[in-house]
Amino acid sequence: MASPTTTDTATRAAASPTVTRVTSPGGLEAWLVEEHAVPLVALEFAFLGGASQDPAGRPGVANLLSGLLDEGAGPHDSDAFQNLLADRAIELRFYADRDTLRGSLKALTTHLPAAIDLLRLAVNEARLDADAVARVRGQVEAGLRHELYNPDSLAGRAFFANAFPGHPYGRPTRGTIESVGAITRDDLAAYGAQALARDNLRVAAVGAISADTLAQVLDDVFGPLPAAARLTPVADVTAASPGGRQVIDVDVPQSVVRFGGRGLKRLDADYLPGYVMNHILGGGVFSARLFREVREKRGLAYGVSSSLVPMRHSALFLGGTATKNERVAESLEVIAAEIGKLAADGPDAEELRLAKQYLIGSYALHFDTSTKIAGQLLQIAVEGLGMDYIDRRNDLIEAITAEDVRRAGTRFLAPNELIVVVAGRPVGV
Repeated sequence: MASPTTTDTATRAAASPTVTRVTSPGGLEAWLVEEHAVPLVALEFAFLGGASQDPAGRPGVANLLSGLLDEGAGPHDSDAFQNLLADRAIELRFYADRDTLRGSLKALTTHLPAAIDLLRLAVNEARLDADAVARVRGQVEAGLRHELYNPDSLAGRAFFANAFPGHPYGRPTRGTIESVGAITRDDLAAYGAQALARDNLRVAAVGAISADTLAQVLDDVFGPLPAAARLTPVADVTAASPGGRQVIDVDVPQSVVRFGGRGLKRLDADYLPGYVMNHILGGGVFSARLFREVREKRGLAYGVSSSLVPMRHSALFLGGTATKNERVAESLEVIAAEIGKLAADGPDAEELRLAKQYLIGSYALHFDTSTKIAGQLLQIAVEGLGMDYIDRRNDLIEAITAEDVRRAGTRFLAPNELIVVVAGRPVGV
């Protein structure tokens, strides 16, 4: 068995790829992990803004645009563009969340010039042809119709609406059937012109590409974009605590439950202690208290979990489970009791030791492929944690004390202030 020092060193080395800051002649920046063992390049990028920049009465614009950026660009209509990607095994995708519109590119080095050219066209010269808009709009609307009968989707959407009433975070990122149907080509073009810019861009690259080549790629792909985004200011907001429980009637034998409340923002000094506390409570592992109390001891549900959800302008503590209608009330009582107990007493020494050990030891698993490394680097850049965060992260976790965890827990574990949404036909709720 390896000594603790050896294990520590091995874990740190596995989780610490060498990151280089690359600045293009045009002043664009990217973080690069250069690795030539496999002839592959993974590129991840994000424009800050996301669905929070949708027009107030028309949610879903960012999401619809993200589905259209690779549906024809420059001289290539949708079929031609997709064929060019497929013929060269180039993976290109875009998606939007509440705070960003993101893209990813993966290509073999032999096809990298073609991949970069297609990415350049998608970012700068998306065609937004009428037939493509109609097709992608139809796909989004079909998904939204399905969600009308999906208890998981209904509960999640209602939770955010309750947590952030009147705020962009309270609007559905994919929009509604009505709002998506009303989006025009002009709405899509206007969003792109306002939100896709050089100053709100973050880029990470991993693979068989040199710093000089990446610098040229940055200018070729993103250099033609406007220098500055014209984003609508989004107010910082604390998740509301409306009290009570909302029930959405769905004729299903098993209800879906969402619970939570205010959280901790990513740059908050208490975020990592809170992250450890949440791991102990319901972080998705078999040792978590909620899993043990709800599933193992009482058999109330197959699974239950919780997480911290930091956003640029707010943060949530968010949990969920699904259980038989007649067992929802009991499940909620057990969940609230465990949250209250952990908030009052904090974890015991062994729970804290095991949580830190797991979180440190499992970190290397986030870096076992080029795509994962690029994704982690991009998220670190988006969150403003600094290029050296990968090297510092495990030491930060190791330094967390029981008092740190208890203090952080008091800031988001509030059983009497939980937002609770149940989709189903729960008995006694």
